Amino acid sequence: MTLRIAPLILMSRSSTVIPPRLFILLACLLPNGPAVAAQKPTAPPELTADLQRGQAALRAGDQTAAAEQFRAALKLDPRNVEAHANLGAIAFFSGDCSAAEPHFRDALRTAPSLIKAKALLSVCERRLGEPNAQADMEVAFAGLDDPKLRTQIGVELANNYYQQGDLEKTAGVLHTLLDANPDNVDILFFAQRVYSELADTTLNKLAVLAPGSARMEQLIAERLINVGDLKDAIVHYRKAIEMDPRLPGMHFELAESLMEGAPNDADAQEQATKELRTAIEIDGDSTRTECELGRIALLQDHTDEALAHYKKAYAMDPQNPLAGMGLADLAEREGNLEQAAGYLRMAVQSDPLNAEAHYRLCQIDKKLNLDEEAQKELKLFLDIRASRDKVKQLYREMNPQTAPAVADPPGKP
Repeated sequence: MTLRIAPLILMSRSSTVIPPRLFILLACLLPNGPAVAAQKPTAPPELTADLQRGQAALRAGDQTAAAEQFRAALKLDPRNVEAHANLGAIAFFSGDCSAAEPHFRDALRTAPSLIKAKALLSVCERRLGEPNAQADMEVAFAGLDDPKLRTQIGVELANNYYQQGDLEKTAGVLHTLLDANPDNVDILFFAQRVYSELADTTLNKLAVLAPGSARMEQLIAERLINVGDLKDAIVHYRKAIEMDPRLPGMHFELAESLMEGAPNDADAQEQATKELRTAIEIDGDSTRTECELGRIALLQDHTDEALAHYKKAYAMDPQNPLAGMGLADLAEREGNLEQAAGYLRMAVQSDPLNAEAHYRLCQIDKKLNLDEEAQKELKLFLDIRASRDKVKQLYREMNPQTAPAVADPPGKP
């Protein structure tokens, strides 16, 4: 299996230009800073001078002169950690792992706690096809605290797992990387590919083991939901319930699909309410179930019943944006605009990308003459809607024969 994205390598192997931040990284390879950490108190003046000249050359961007000075230092002290670590890093960033590896090993032999040197060594081992590469990379990834280096080592490790076909380990590393780099496009792309392959793998296994099962029907329904086919999804949800009436989560999903497909249809509302009450019996009550019941009650103008459901949902989870938006709607109907604005501010704080909540808060702010906040909320709404429209267009391009899965529910701005 071959990785189809360009990994976030530390430096191109064909590059001969040392990165501007290399001096900082080299300094950090040693625990106590450059030109001091690897020296004994009784280090001869010639050794100290060579190391200092090497560091000065690095600061000036002259890696050739720096390497000469560090090699001179090794003639005086063949085990000098600073000289070996710096020579290893210079060779690494110049793309010469064969030259870098022995220097990193010599540095680690004397100072095994140099986790950054171990990290760079593990990359060299991987590129040179050595058997210890993965184990050393795992140790380095677990021990690194430098965010940029840890990210790059993590991508190398994930790439290694991926090439071995171990999708679960790959996904585990990518999950950690995304926690630290949630907006990194390359990592997001890598994760999307891996998660998609994991989903396909589990789907294939389920299709082989239980092709006619309730879970398979549920999975088909969810796939249909993702492409916007609510009508056929409902058919498969019903098939799944016929096979296993107590399948966890199924009744709520059916109710949600019924309401998304025809929210203003009285028959759909009645069926959805029945499914939601069954879901409570089987799965227990939840914030999302109470919010859906509150939504149906509002559509039927049963405001007291809606208030009871939304209050219960809010008590279960005060951060749930749907609960806040439902209570805001009811407060607005009663003319309590300040209270409605408070609930909506909670909703947008909990879910900053909720376009409907921003739009509704903008409208309430206008009524309260909060012009500055209203303008801010309007801008956020328009920005989110524009981004959502781009996603819809991309989805149409990827799936020209299907309806967009990110289509807005009826009646939403």
